Amino acid sequence: MQTVTVQPATFSQSVTVTHAGPETWSSGICDCCEEMGICCFAFWCFPCFQCATVSDHGECLCLPLLDTGCGGFPATIPPISLAMRASVRERYKIHGSIFNDCCMMCWCLSCSWCQMAREIKQRKVQATIITAQTTTMMSPMPAGQPSMYPQYMQQR
Repeated sequence: MQTVTVQPATFSQSVTVTHAGPETWSSGICDCCEEMGICCFAFWCFPCFQCATVSDHGECLCLPLLDTGCGGFPATIPPISLAMRASVRERYKIHGSIFNDCCMMCWCLSCSWCQMAREIKQRKVQATIITAQTTTMMSPMPAGQPSMYPQYMQQR
């Protein structure tokens, strides 16, 4: 991970740019005990848990309701769940593959959703709003420069 901090001379705020390479999940697929609230929520009301997780990720809260399959046939690999896992991996630059995501969604659906929820919760950054105010000051006129005041005003 590389962090660069720049503070321009004309501004009173600094800009920090962080570049990180590919990472791993912050918790394992079976680490439900790390966050019991997430695990219990998923166990007792999985559809509500999915909607809350998708909403925390910044997507439409009703998106998981489309995960029932196409044309009345249940999907072997739920497409919305697969897209959600791929989206979380891409957003946080987590190393992995679509094949691995397919395997997780096919055999470990609820555990995979819990892992995504833990990742989103851990990496969620509070937004900081910085307000800047610019003040312009007029400098005195250098000698020899034309004045904006008429001649009669300068002689008084």
